[in-house]
Amino acid sequence: MANTPHKVMLVSLGCDKNLVDSEMMLGMLSEEGFAITNDEQEAEVVIVNTCCFIMDAKEESINTLIEYGKLKETANCKALIATGCLAQRYAEEIHKEIPEVDAVVGTSAFDKIAEVLRSALGGEQKDAMEDLQHTVAGKPRILSTGGHYAYLKIAEGCNKRCTYCIIPSIRGAYRSVPMDTLLAEARKLADGGVRELLLVAQETTLYGTDLYGEKRLPQLLRELAKIEDLKWIRILYCYPEEITEELIETIATEPKVCHYLDLPIQHSEDAVLKRMGRRTRRAELEETIAKLRKRIPDICLRTTLICGFPGETEEDYENLKSFVEKMRFDRLGVFPYSPEEGTAAEQMEDQIEDAVKKNRAEGIMALQQEIAFDKAQAMEGRVLNCIVEGRIPEENVLVCRSYMDAPDVDGYVFVDTEKEYMSGTIVQIKVTGSEEYDLIGEFTDESAQ
Repeated sequence: MANTPHKVMLVSLGCDKNLVDSEMMLGMLSEEGFAITNDEQEAEVVIVNTCCFIMDAKEESINTLIEYGKLKETANCKALIATGCLAQRYAEEIHKEIPEVDAVVGTSAFDKIAEVLRSALGGEQKDAMEDLQHTVAGKPRILSTGGHYAYLKIAEGCNKRCTYCIIPSIRGAYRSVPMDTLLAEARKLADGGVRELLLVAQETTLYGTDLYGEKRLPQLLRELAKIEDLKWIRILYCYPEEITEELIETIATEPKVCHYLDLPIQHSEDAVLKRMGRRTRRAELEETIAKLRKRIPDICLRTTLICGFPGETEEDYENLKSFVEKMRFDRLGVFPYSPEEGTAAEQMEDQIEDAVKKNRAEGIMALQQEIAFDKAQAMEGRVLNCIVEGRIPEENVLVCRSYMDAPDVDGYVFVDTEKEYMSGTIVQIKVTGSEEYDLIGEFTDESAQ
């Protein structure tokens, strides 16, 4: 009788880039003969792929490790493994403070996961920590996104050194994944049913500069668009100062590339941007946004902001509000500044009280909510191609996303219908109304792609 495979459960925390690592770990473990489970009671091994980007993420990662450590007493768990950013940064502290953890795996060493698991199950603590120049890419994946969309991580690490960010210390320098590797992975994903590909990295706009000596994101987009079964290609994490005319033209003219761009600008005021170590100024931001909207009138722009950065004055904050009002971003997220251990910003003078940071962030969000609701109402009458996400059976409602909506962070388009469509099908919908951030619609053309 063959040995029963060990059952492994993986909990993925943090960003979509971390999620790609998690999916590769699952794929490699499956190929190595481990069985994947979502049942924490039957899992013999639990892997927590951790995050430590901000204090809240760090606390969530620690609490999750402690929580799953209890399964060693209450369930079938024999080994607990910490991987990802927290593991990379605090390996010694994790072993000391959370003894339930049997091994840690760093951000550049997760291709050793099967080896680490076998050692842990054999009672041996065997950590895996690779040099941060090592890049893991193109490994088999088990998708956790439902199968009709997937993230494609096109680069690892970052060279920017923003003063509030610890990422270069735990992910290393910027390293592009070779284009051939990415195209092979994208073809495999499309063959498996993926219709929407979301390009991610700490910064997608610099893709290729380290490997090819020039920015190759436009070329990558054009090559990906040749994959027949891919219908949508969405670009996330574009630093505004790196957006080129060629990139804008590629988005404008390549039908499969969504007219959607994520620009993490963080602030609008020059003095704050300078202290953040950012490489743009307000005038340049406004110029880039104007250029994008002129060439691609229906482009959807998403951004993220930080409120309460050290030294941010009340005037800076009021100017940021006026900038948000003037720019009228389609999508916007805002976070109170979080001082991260080991960053330059943590040591800066003029740190701002938590209550002030929170109030400022809430003020920006309230303003953006008005803008977003107005924009949603203005969509009435527009006809949009939308991708089917699923349905709410008890309400007889089909749940879709338009090109303006990235998974998990943006809104939805709801259609009251009895028609059944597979997730990933592209349908044409006429917007008939809105409800806060979401749209309501009806079919105009019942043919599906």
